[in-house]
Amino acid sequence: MDNKLTHHITMFNDRVRAMNQMHKQELRLTSVEANNVLSDIYAVLAEAIRLQAEINSGQNDIIQVTMDGGGFK
Repeated sequence: MDNKLTHHITMFNDRVRAMNQMHKQELRLTSVEANNVLSDIYAVLAEAIRLQAEINSGQNDIIQVTMDGGGFK
């Protein structure tokens, strides 16, 4: 599976994984790192909302089917 996560989210994930492997109790981020992760999270959420709206708009399409019953020969 191709990893499509943003750079900052991937770095955050790596740091959390390292924290857990070393059995540490906390993870500290600089304000720049925290703002970068927050910005990427909001970008991902905005894209998810856009895609959901796109899916929902397609569900309102009206599909008309006409059946005449056919015939026998």
